[in-house]
Amino acid sequence: MKVDRRSFLGLGLGVAAGVAVSPLTVKLTDDLSIWTQNWPWTPVPVDGEVTYENSVCSLCPGSCGISIRKIKDRPVKIEGRTGYPVNDGGACLHGIAGLQYLYDPARIKSPLKKSGDKFVQISWDEAISEVADKLSEIRNSGTPEKVACILDKDSGSVAGLLKRLIKSYGSPNLFTMPGLESYLELTASTLHGQDMTIGFDLENSDFILSFSAGIIEGWGSPVNCFQANASRKERHAELWQIDSKLSNTAASADRWIAIKPGTQADLAMGMCAFIIKKNLYNASVIDSHEFARFASKVRNSYPIPKVSEITGIPSAVIKEMARAFIKAAMPVAVFGRGRGEGSQSLKELAAIHMLNCLAGNINKKGGTVVRTKSDYLSFPDESIDSIAKQGAAKAPLGKYIHDFFEKVGTGGNPAVEALLVYNANPCYALNNAKFVKQAIGQIPFVVNFSSFMDETAMESDIILPVHTSIERLEDVPSGAGLSKSVVGLSKAIVKPVYDTKHPGDAVILIGQALDASIAGNFEWESYEECLESAAQNIWDELSEEGFVVLTAGASREKVNIDAAFLADNSETVQIKGEGELILIPIDHMRLPADSPSASPFAIKTVSDDIIKGKDSFIEINPQSAKGLKNGDYVLVKTSVGSAKARIKLNEGIMPGVIGMVRGLGHTFGNKYVSGKGSNINELIAPVIEAGSGLDAASGIRASISGV
Repeated sequence: MKVDRRSFLGLGLGVAAGVAVSPLTVKLTDDLSIWTQNWPWTPVPVDGEVTYENSVCSLCPGSCGISIRKIKDRPVKIEGRTGYPVNDGGACLHGIAGLQYLYDPARIKSPLKKSGDKFVQISWDEAISEVADKLSEIRNSGTPEKVACILDKDSGSVAGLLKRLIKSYGSPNLFTMPGLESYLELTASTLHGQDMTIGFDLENSDFILSFSAGIIEGWGSPVNCFQANASRKERHAELWQIDSKLSNTAASADRWIAIKPGTQADLAMGMCAFIIKKNLYNASVIDSHEFARFASKVRNSYPIPKVSEITGIPSAVIKEMARAFIKAAMPVAVFGRGRGEGSQSLKELAAIHMLNCLAGNINKKGGTVVRTKSDYLSFPDESIDSIAKQGAAKAPLGKYIHDFFEKVGTGGNPAVEALLVYNANPCYALNNAKFVKQAIGQIPFVVNFSSFMDETAMESDIILPVHTSIERLEDVPSGAGLSKSVVGLSKAIVKPVYDTKHPGDAVILIGQALDASIAGNFEWESYEECLESAAQNIWDELSEEGFVVLTAGASREKVNIDAAFLADNSETVQIKGEGELILIPIDHMRLPADSPSASPFAIKTVSDDIIKGKDSFIEINPQSAKGLKNGDYVLVKTSVGSAKARIKLNEGIMPGVIGMVRGLGHTFGNKYVSGKGSNINELIAPVIEAGSGLDAASGIRASISGV
């Protein structure tokens, strides 16, 4: 049998993805391989009784069930939990290496207070008092709106407690980091109505059309995606990947369609126009006046030849994709570039999802699931005083987090006097990261709830160290585009190693230390009591089984489809900047793009054509390299920054495009992950999308020169 280069790549990457979730991995990564890597900070387990405890991993939005092997109550190995509805026994390398986070050199071991340019240890009583005194001072001055809060995500009980604190305090300034689940909810609310979200039934689809979604690069729930991808052949399902480079997902796909960066929205609109013009769509699900306006718009504005010119995809291929998708028995179009996090375009998300609507696959097996957001938590109503009402009535500092930092970073007097940050690293993970860091530097008082030191923690005034996921009890709701809604329960598998607290307990203590009008909203004696009360409707099953399936698969209810946004917003966000090349971020499964950063184990698995020593690589097509050779050093320059990198010639990236892997370039003090490569987020500037207000930058124009 002849095996060409592309087939070989696909085979190798497919095997790698399969091994990552198979039971074999657990055997390969057993106690010996974990504990004999000579990490000086990991303890060596003693002989003793072997037990297993089930929990849930919260290192990424995947929310996989895990089983933790213990010897004499010391955890020694993490495996995927068999039968868990998200991952059914699978585990990724981050979950497997989760024990390293317990003893990670970046762990914050006690409360810290900044003194000059250093941190000094303080007690928990001192830390809570410092935070409460500052918040009380701001509130007593009559400006509660000058306190802001940034969360990693909007769901779960800890986020619920922080939202409760901010609401009863009286600030309208609550922001979350951009993530796939927030984009799914935004797309659903735009096309289907408020309080809705979207999932994808990848494991049952027979035709997956992915618009640059990194199905095996960490998109959505990674292990669930790995498993769905691994079962494609036996299901006789096809995956077509639309991408600007031969990503791992593209290499494992049945077909790769190269596209110019940032033109996915135009492609989706053009495909919609072709399907409508040929009357191939499911008319029974599209019957609104707004759809008639949308249909007229796309027919007139997106003829196939024009779309071909914009995207770089031949007209015949665009028509072929549209026909193949619409005629499949169980098609699904997947949106969210890369991991689906970071900057995204609402026009792109909505246009791609409109293909699902035209196919009539909403709430059908193998299609997309549109459902009401699961609301399993029930907190008591807050008591709100006049100060809180007055502060909450003020206009927030923007709709999204990038608006917030723009106003904080460019204003005169401090727009914010205190900022609370939970489990997020905006100084590293947001576009124009250096500007974000400067903006946070202008806030007089920054409090960070974190398990690990990172770029944002380094800019904080008080750090409240919190338990890691295997040191604490907590509800872990699934999201990330799953077709089912699951709530898992992480457990305190081991006693806290350091002087840390549960983040829920820390928030409750802060609330109780404020004035009576706020303290009355935090009368629980502990977070555990709070969780059991808030989740009382599902608590018995959650505590006994370790998870609850709130909704399984698709309902059969008809869903309204409102195409007004797509009918009214014609402009596609253009890539900005100067230079003859387009720099795009590349997501890599082994390198998290936010918090926490990669474990030492994960860093060791990254190939030396991504990071070698302290050097990052940029991928570039030989046609664009202009005589540069593999390994040559260049300076990559954009309108917001520059970085030194090395050349990696790659025929699998489009000419005129260069790519740099995201997740490198950390600057905090951890020799295992810091000082390695460059942070691409320091090179890309936000580009605000008209109509949505989102940062929709898909890349930035750049130039390279020899050094």
